[in-house]
Amino acid sequence: MTASSHAIALDRRASLDAAEIIRRLEEAGMTLMALPQTGYRPGIRSSALDIVRSAAESYGWAPGRMRPPVPSAARISRMDEALNWFGLIPQDRFVLRRIVSLRAMVDPITERHVFSWRCIGVMIGADHKAAQRWHANGIDLIVRALRQDCVAAIQ
Repeated sequence: MTASSHAIALDRRASLDAAEIIRRLEEAGMTLMALPQTGYRPGIRSSALDIVRSAAESYGWAPGRMRPPVPSAARISRMDEALNWFGLIPQDRFVLRRIVSLRAMVDPITERHVFSWRCIGVMIGADHKAAQRWHANGIDLIVRALRQDCVAAIQ
């Protein structure tokens, strides 16, 4: 990375605000959920007996599930960068990290959040309004950490 491109990247990071961080995290969540679920995994090795429940299923006439398009390489790179931001929330604030990561999950087909505020509140055992406040605190921690990185890199 050249000095000028490094300076441009630092300037771009310094200009990130809370709304942009939220947008980037939601895009990362959508990209993560759009990645193909194919490839080798432990479930492939195990065998299972599929029971055909109707004649239509045996002929393959079951309705197909809509799948989102495979994300581009640039979008995957942005996802990797944004998902690294969770590490900017301190380890002792793991509840904030969990809330921010749960809220970042967005369905790529419907573009709706997978976890509503009320659902997140139930998961952490708190009111949904508290979950919203803690989410804002987590985003603020990310914004401050990114800005401190930029200031430290400039000096």
